[in-house]
Amino acid sequence: MSDNIPYEIQAEIIKRLPVKSLVQFRSVSKQWKSLIDCREFLAAYNIYHNQPQRLIVWYEYPADTEEKYVSFVDDETFTKQGFAVTLPVLAKVLNDSRVVGSSQGLLCLHGYYRVPRHSRHNSVREMAVLWNPSIRKSVGVAVPGVLRWGLETILGFGVCPIRSDPMIVKITQVNVNWEMRSRVSVPWVVEIFSLSKGSWRILSCNLPNKSIKLTWSQVVIDRFIFWFAVDKLVAADGGFSTKNMIMLFDMTTEEFRVVDLPENLANQSYLNLSISKVCESLAVLEYATNMMNQVCNVWVKDHGFQNLFKKLFTISAPYASIRALGFTKSGEPMMEVKDYYKEAAALVVYEPSLGYINNIGISGNYGSFFVGSYMETLLLLDQADCSVYSNVDN
Repeated sequence: MSDNIPYEIQAEIIKRLPVKSLVQFRSVSKQWKSLIDCREFLAAYNIYHNQPQRLIVWYEYPADTEEKYVSFVDDETFTKQGFAVTLPVLAKVLNDSRVVGSSQGLLCLHGYYRVPRHSRHNSVREMAVLWNPSIRKSVGVAVPGVLRWGLETILGFGVCPIRSDPMIVKITQVNVNWEMRSRVSVPWVVEIFSLSKGSWRILSCNLPNKSIKLTWSQVVIDRFIFWFAVDKLVAADGGFSTKNMIMLFDMTTEEFRVVDLPENLANQSYLNLSISKVCESLAVLEYATNMMNQVCNVWVKDHGFQNLFKKLFTISAPYASIRALGFTKSGEPMMEVKDYYKEAAALVVYEPSLGYINNIGISGNYGSFFVGSYMETLLLLDQADCSVYSNVDN
C-alpha cells in the first residue's frame, strides 16, 4: 500500500479485509502487524464485520471412534459445501472430551489429560481449550481440580461482546444425580477465567441458592450464558421435589439470575429437557414418546420482560430416538437420529413446516454429535498457538 496514503486511511482499508487476508498481511510490515495484533483493532474488527455464519459439526466416526469436525456455510446450500476441519493439537491430547459451547467465532472444548510425574504414577489434569477454527489457533486453560467425592465441575463459556474477551465460568457443585439421592447440599464455588487477565479468580458475591444444580446443557446469547438447571425443594416432612429452571450469567456485570419456566416445563422430569437457541432466542427442548417414536416440542422465550415461552413447533420424525443439536439461521433443527435396527446415528435437517427430513450424509456414534454456530473472527490472533495458561493449584 502506498506510503502516500495516510496511516489512518490504511487502517480503515485494512479493517474491511477478510480474516484470511489479514492473517497474511501481518507479514507485510511491522507497522501493519502491530496494528492488526492490537486488542483495540481486534475488538473493532469483530464489531464492524458481519461475517457469514458457519456451522461446525463434531462427531465420532463409528468405525474407529475418531473425532471428526466438519464446517458448513449456514445458507440454503450448506449441505453441499462441507469441508473437514483439522482438530488443534491441544484438543488431541484430551480424554473424555466434550464441546462446552461456541461464541463469537470461538469454540471451547473440555477434557482431561495425563501429566507424567515419575515412572510409576501419572497425574490427571483438567483442561479447557479455546479454539478459533478460522485462523487455526488454540490456547489451553488449566482448570482447577475438584478433589472431593460427589462434587462435579460444570463449565460455561462465552465471549463478552462489549470487551471481546473470552470468558470461562467454572461452577463446583454437588453432582446433580448424586444429590437427588441424598440430603447433602454444598454451597456453590464459582471461579472465572478471562483471557485478557490470563488467570482464575473466585466470585464470592450474589451466588445462587446452593440447592440449585446446573447441567451441561447451555447456550450463549449476546452477553448471557444460559444453563438448564434443577432446584431441589425440601418439604416439611423431609421429602423433596424438584423444579426445573434456567440459570443465566451476565458476562458484563458477573451476576447470576434465574429464568423461571412455565409450570408444564418446570414440574416434569429434568431428564426430558434441554436448552438451545433459535434465531438468537432462548429455547427449551421438551422430549416425549409418541407411540413408538420420540418427539420434541420446541418452546421459545417471548421477547420482553415476562418469562413467557410459546410452543414454536413439534418435531415428529419416524425414528426410535431423536436429539435436536441446534438450529440453522433460518430456524431449521439439525438433529441426531437413530433407527431401531442401526447402531450408528445420522445427522439430518428437519423442515418444520413440511415435516421434510434431509439426511446430509454424516454418520456417527449416537450421543457423540455436537452442532455449533460460529463466524470468522480474529480472536486469539494475539495469542501464541498451543500456549497453555497453567497458573492453578492442583
